[in-house]
Amino acid sequence: MIEEPSFIGDQMHAWAKELFPLNRSLTGEGLRKTLQFIKNLCPDLSIQEVKSGTKANDWEIPEEWNVKEAYLVNLETGQTIDFRDNNLHLMGYSVPVNKIVSRDELELHLHSLPNQPDAIPYVTSYYARDWAFCVSENQKKNFGSGNFKVLIDSTLETGVMNFAELYIPGVNKEEILLSTYVCHPSMASNELSGPVIALAISKWLQDKSNRNYSYRILFIPETIGSIYYISKNLKEMKENIKAGWVLTCLGDENRYSYVPSRKGGTLADRVSLKTLKELEVKFDEYTFLERGSDERQYCSPGVDLPVASLMRSKYGTYEEYHTSLDDLKYMTPKGLAESFEMIRTSIEILELNKFWKVKTLGEPQLGKRGLYPTVSTKNSGRLVEDLTNVIAYCDGETDMIEISDICNLKFKRVSEIIEVLLAHDLIEEVKCKSEN
Repeated sequence: MIEEPSFIGDQMHAWAKELFPLNRSLTGEGLRKTLQFIKNLCPDLSIQEVKSGTKANDWEIPEEWNVKEAYLVNLETGQTIDFRDNNLHLMGYSVPVNKIVSRDELELHLHSLPNQPDAIPYVTSYYARDWAFCVSENQKKNFGSGNFKVLIDSTLETGVMNFAELYIPGVNKEEILLSTYVCHPSMASNELSGPVIALAISKWLQDKSNRNYSYRILFIPETIGSIYYISKNLKEMKENIKAGWVLTCLGDENRYSYVPSRKGGTLADRVSLKTLKELEVKFDEYTFLERGSDERQYCSPGVDLPVASLMRSKYGTYEEYHTSLDDLKYMTPKGLAESFEMIRTSIEILELNKFWKVKTLGEPQLGKRGLYPTVSTKNSGRLVEDLTNVIAYCDGETDMIEISDICNLKFKRVSEIIEVLLAHDLIEEVKCKSEN
């Protein structure tokens, strides 16, 4: 079972609390402040920018959006909906507005959730010019009639889209990719759990000696960020990335979730399932048809990187998703700590997973090495069954994850046996063909 490193959970939750009020979007000051906060804690992070209008495969970097203030006021009652109270109140990428409107006209620019009367929905219009306010259904019902003052002091202009990258070199050039997004405003598990876990994992990796793999950790705007990054780095990514995960929806305490790569069977898929089984947690296994985050881009035809997603409650499956209810109470230190342990366990399995080959021709004699009972009885074979089973599949073509599955042993147990065999000079590591 997962052991909760509570101090890590508390630290990540504290980071999220500081980041929560920022008005993140695909571009703008909220995104830059978020990346700078992460860089302050991880100085090796490289913050980069790309100009609006830049082509990225079939897409284009949007204009930069910033907001100074936004509110609407019932001119008869004085009731107000203010962006400063909750940045979800303003639809993402709303154009500037300064006018008086009737209730009928306002209705065309209000979003609420009748089935969740206390929740403010998260709504955007990135690529079509529009404006709107988002309110709870109860606010909408009690807002009265008459005329309303609408003010949205925003700008949409040529600027930049920011993103950040951290590269942590290992012994080998082969890489593990961790990708998370930083483009949603005040939501916790769906937005901030990914960045704070990526930050905590980055710190852990940098302190870890003798890293077998190199690590590429991306903090990007969802969809357009991954599309742009792929457009500039695909050749290198396809050559080097052995496995990767999209980090999102990792902050609650509900069941775990797994979304595979497009075709499945990659190293990332195999490690994901092995991790969940090693931790002995209940989880829901989805198909790629139920995808919804940046695994869409990393696994799209022609890109086909070995990237999967490990989560708690999957995006779109919990009622708090994309609403104001996905707050710092819904995302807990315990949930974050357990998810951190899940990602760390996945990396530890990757780091240890290798191909081994027995150095003897035929079965090695274990007795003379003190690895087999000196008296052969009916039950003696059972005492070394795990050992002999692992040896049977140290053929240079079967990695430790597969040996663990075949022998029905925990990966940790296989690792322990490999250490014993190495100590007695019975096996050697071999390189095997790429399994991307």
